[in-house]
Amino acid sequence: MPDLVNNKVNSYQKQKNKNEMKKQVISFALMIFFTLIAFIIVGTGSMEKMFAVPVLFILAVVQVGFQFYYFMHLKDKDHEMPAVMIYGGVWAALLTIAGLGVITWW
Repeated sequence: MPDLVNNKVNSYQKQKNKNEMKKQVISFALMIFFTLIAFIIVGTGSMEKMFAVPVLFILAVVQVGFQFYYFMHLKDKDHEMPAVMIYGGVWAALLTIAGLGVITWW
């Protein structure tokens, strides 16, 4: 009987790991796709600079989201403290950039 339970647990864990790996591969492929789009926008000069910069910024923010959510495992349980530290670092970086921007253009 315990062997049957262990097989079910192992089967469940294998399926869970397979699904997680599939999500990570899809996320990685999307990030490569977004990077290629950014290189095409910059390399071909197909967009005016006024439109290209916001599009590139949006692509970068989406890629950062994928990195945090999938590759840094912020979606998993028991990762609250690393999430707090990462989001705190992002907040500090944004405040620093805003402060430097105000000082520069004031």
